[in-house]
Amino acid sequence: MSNRLISFDTETTGLYFEQGDRVVEIGAVEILGRNKTGKEYQTYINPEGREMSAKAAEITNIKDIQLTDKPLFKDIANEFIDFIRGAELIAHNANFDVGFINNELKLINHEVKDITDICKIIDTVVLARKAFPGQKNNLNSLSARLGVSGYDRTYHGALLDAQILADTYLHLTGGQVTFDLSDSQSIEVKEEVINQLDEIHFTNFKANENDISEHNKFLDVLRKKSNKEINW
Repeated sequence: MSNRLISFDTETTGLYFEQGDRVVEIGAVEILGRNKTGKEYQTYINPEGREMSAKAAEITNIKDIQLTDKPLFKDIANEFIDFIRGAELIAHNANFDVGFINNELKLINHEVKDITDICKIIDTVVLARKAFPGQKNNLNSLSARLGVSGYDRTYHGALLDAQILADTYLHLTGGQVTFDLSDSQSIEVKEEVINQLDEIHFTNFKANENDISEHNKFLDVLRKKSNKEINW
C-alpha cells in the first residue's frame, strides 16, 4: 500500500443494506504527507426507488426528489474505485461504510467485490476507543475533543463528514489534544513533545510561597469540579 490516505464517508437511505437500503452520497478527501491535498471526490447517487427513511432524511436534509436525476451507482463505480485504489481508507465506524459500498458493488456485479482487496482500512472508532476508553467517540464528540472546528454540521453530508474526519484523524494520530480540567483551565499536549521527554533534562527547584499558593488555588478548582478530595 502507498502512503496515500483517503478519508471517506457515505450517506444512505437507512441503516441496513441487508434490508434494501442504498447509498445516496459518497464523499472522499485525499491526504498526502499528513496534509489534505485539496483533491476530493463527491457524488450523489440515485437509490433506484429506495426511499429515504424518515431519520436519514432528517439528519442529511436529502429529499427523495433531489435524487431522481442523479447517476446510478453503476455509472460512478469505476471513477470512485479509481480514486481510492491503493490508498489507505479512513472511515468512522468502517464496517458500516465498507459494507454499504461492497453491497453496491455486488448489486452491479463489479469486478471489485470488496474494497478491502484494493485498500487498507483504518477505522477511527477503533483508534478512538484505544485513545479515549469509556468516552463517547461518535464523530461529533471525537472531533470536538480533539479541537477540530470550523465546520457547520447542522446536517450530515458525506463530503462534509469526510473533511471533518480527515482533520480528526490527523489530530488523533499526531496533532494537538486538549484535555479540559475546568471551565477556565486546560492542558494542551502534543504527541511529539511526549515522544521527546526522554531527551529533556529537568532542573529541580523549590517552590516559593507564591507558587504554593497558586498551586493550592488550582487544587481548589479541581475539587469543586470533581467533588473529590485531591492531594498533590
